[in-house]
Amino acid sequence: MARAAGEPGRGRAGWCGRHPRCGRGVLLAFAAWTAGWVLAAALLLRAHPSVLSERCTDEKSRRILAALCRDYRGGALAGDLCEDLCVAGKLLFRRCLHYNRGKKVLQADWRGRPVVLKSKEEAFSSFPPLGLLEEEAGEGGQDVPEAELLLMVAGEVKSALGLELSNSSLGPWWPGRRGPRWRGQLASLWALLQQEEYVYFSLLQDLSPHVLPVLGSCGHFYAVEFLAAGSPHHRALFPLDRAPGAPGGGQAKAISDIALSFLDMVNHFDSDFSHRLHLCDIKPENFAIRSDFTVVAIDVDMAFFEPKMREILEQNCTGDEDCNFFDCFSRCDLRVNKCGAQRVNNNLQVICDKIFRHWFLAPLKSSAVSFQLQLQLQEAVQECADPVVPSGNTQKAAPSMFWKLRRLLQATLRELQEAEE
Repeated sequence: MARAAGEPGRGRAGWCGRHPRCGRGVLLAFAAWTAGWVLAAALLLRAHPSVLSERCTDEKSRRILAALCRDYRGGALAGDLCEDLCVAGKLLFRRCLHYNRGKKVLQADWRGRPVVLKSKEEAFSSFPPLGLLEEEAGEGGQDVPEAELLLMVAGEVKSALGLELSNSSLGPWWPGRRGPRWRGQLASLWALLQQEEYVYFSLLQDLSPHVLPVLGSCGHFYAVEFLAAGSPHHRALFPLDRAPGAPGGGQAKAISDIALSFLDMVNHFDSDFSHRLHLCDIKPENFAIRSDFTVVAIDVDMAFFEPKMREILEQNCTGDEDCNFFDCFSRCDLRVNKCGAQRVNNNLQVICDKIFRHWFLAPLKSSAVSFQLQLQLQEAVQECADPVVPSGNTQKAAPSMFWKLRRLLQATLRELQEAEE
């Protein structure tokens, strides 16, 4: 028989109608379910930011470079590579490598040499213009006071690096002599200075063999050397097809050489600059190796000198998990709900965890290395990746672990060398 209008239901819906707490419970359950999915999505994006990345296509990349050349011909931008790219045909696009959160990375050939073209943004107009140029628009930018320009360049470099640099250190970012394209040079310089990676590469290229040198630029795009990046899909993380020697011994020697170069890079970044350089996104894809097995950082978007690192880490928190900035960790002081400004892990620890574990926690593919030495190396890598430090700060324990790993890797190379003889 049909139920009369207004008659309470006799099923579950009717029971909830007579019990207000049921409705609140359903809402709470739905809120928890939604929060769970939001958290899962956030973790996915953090681990794999490329899921929201724009599709990388050759067709779109060619359009981007065509727009760059139109701006060059119109006088809006300049650069030492513009003529080769836009007029002489000596800088030729080859393929799109990847787009990532706005960043465009393209492969090209420059006078027969493979290079990579990079920019943080697709269009030159995406970068805020230099205010001084707007003020001096009627004069073509020729009357911009040099002292004022120097001050603005120093300020932008400080914003990118977190460092105060002397005027004599600003040479890599000075736009050159005034001429017909001076306005385009200034506008291009300003767009480049707003890209932290460009600033890092420009500063460090003459100071470190472990970063890519900037080869030139056109507008907001800058060129660096093309090196094959590492990948978790490579059995050895890096392409070692041309490793000399027998398949087993050659690969074991190459891996040991690369590991020693990683140690050299860590020591270099920790000790050889005025401030420690922190790497907060350590993974094979952000490094490459040269033919002599020197490790090169090819993506430093997440590299920070100590002053900026402290500024990034010192945030509000309710637990230690709130103080993790990618691979750079701090601790939450629950008395004031503030993350400590001091990083509690270090570059070496993360490299041991994300790179060395892959190589050394299983036996090396060479019978030339003694079992005892392989075991010592495995234990050292495990200790490096998961240190037991009473203070909770691994920065102090890093030097002894560095020398231990270096000694074991050198011993591995000696045994491999002796086996060849």
